Amino acid sequence: QVQLVESGGGLVQAGGSLRLSCAVSRITFSNRNMGWYRQAPGKEREMVAQISTTGTTTYADSVRGRFTISRDNAKNIVYLQMNGLKPEDTAVYYCNSVLAVAIGQATWGQGTQVTVSS
Repeated sequence: QVQLVESGGGLVQAGGSLRLSCAVSRITFSNRNMGWYRQAPGKEREMVAQISTTGTTTYADSVRGRFTISRDNAKNIVYLQMNGLKPEDTAVYYCNSVLAVAIGQATWGQGTQVTVSS
């Protein structure tokens, strides 16, 4: 079963930056499209950014131009660089296989909390 360990969250002021990391194991990482997702209190989990096996990226409208997703296939890590953070970015952030999420078979890690103060 896939193992996902997210890290890098924290408390920042609006306008600040954070870089999240997600270490992935027990799957063939380089063959998987990967994504970052977030869940704010009282809200559904939503897709933030995705990166394909070839490096093609997709972003939610709310983060496009501020967030950048990347991956290191040698280290089995997917990153999310977050700049220009806003209070509405406050959430627990998770990574996962895009396919697993799409077919409802995702196993989630513990996530990493991002809190943006105004």
